[in-house]
Amino acid sequence: MMIHNEWLERETIKTVTCKHTDAAKFLVSNVLTVGKEYEVKNETEEFIFVVDNTGKIGGFYKTYFE
Repeated sequence: MMIHNEWLERETIKTVTCKHTDAAKFLVSNVLTVGKEYEVKNETEEFIFVVDNTGKIGGFYKTYFE
């Protein structure tokens, strides 16, 4: 079983606030809003997986959040 298939239903670990959407390589301003809080569903050393503005799980570098 793949754990990412159940992330939307999983308990929220914590909430984080988006501090910027200035991406060098990827467009993130269409799925994240500066100042908005997001529910964290999973976290690794480099990435945070949140329920983004589309209502789906997205993986983002931790630098976008505080």
